Amino acid sequence: MKAFFTRLVSGVVLLAVIIAAGILGGDFLFALTLLISVIGYVEFARVFGISRNVMGILGVAVTVLYVLVVRMGGAGNGGMLIPLVCLPLLVFVYLLVLMGIYVFTFPRYRIEDVMAAFFGVIYVPAMLSFLYLTRMTEIFDAGMSLYWLIFICSWGCDTCAYATGMLLGKHKLAPVLSPKKSIEGAIGGTAGAALLGFLYGSFFMSERAGTCALICAVGAVLSQIGDLSASAIKRNHDIKDYGHLIPGHGGILDRFDSVIFTAPVIFVMALLSL
Repeated sequence: MKAFFTRLVSGVVLLAVIIAAGILGGDFLFALTLLISVIGYVEFARVFGISRNVMGILGVAVTVLYVLVVRMGGAGNGGMLIPLVCLPLLVFVYLLVLMGIYVFTFPRYRIEDVMAAFFGVIYVPAMLSFLYLTRMTEIFDAGMSLYWLIFICSWGCDTCAYATGMLLGKHKLAPVLSPKKSIEGAIGGTAGAALLGFLYGSFFMSERAGTCALICAVGAVLSQIGDLSASAIKRNHDIKDYGHLIPGHGGILDRFDSVIFTAPVIFVMALLSL
């Protein structure tokens, strides 16, 4: 009971922060995106044993730079030129620097360290930056509305999948990675997210309720892949959670593993369909 209460309270607090970020946007959302990106990268680097060496420290610096460049892009004014030009350049230079460190200090570091440091920036700040981009962009004239869809299709899917799995789950979805997840739960999670998206769209984006349902359905499928991907990394390294920052939930990556996949997908699908 105590564990359930702890998980519930921390979940409510986290939800309140997410809601506040969605409403306020701007500097508050930027600060939140930067914070969870840095913490998430450190958690990821810790799993691969590079959080305290030059590879991991450089990764943290690039994480900060990446989110700052996204901020500098002035997404709120539709100015995507700076991110489109500077972000690929930043990632390219980062890779060159990592390889330079690897070559000129050989054999101090392994190529796996380089790969983990590089992939960590793509996996965490690059993907999570779409939280800020989606909320602040005015390309669709619906930034706040789209921001909520990210969490409806990720956390909404998670809740619906859990409920459906508890009631109907018989066939294992990925027994090695997550023994409690079922195929029935995955289907229920996807359908539930689509329904939530439709209901949300009916109230707040009335002309695009069907589009919201479709976006949430696709996002829900990918959110489950994101969840299982994070579980696979943990299984490979024999850890239960990425961290202990959020009582009852684990670390940032334990709570945002599905959001990492859904945020960019919603941004792109909205760009194509709205």
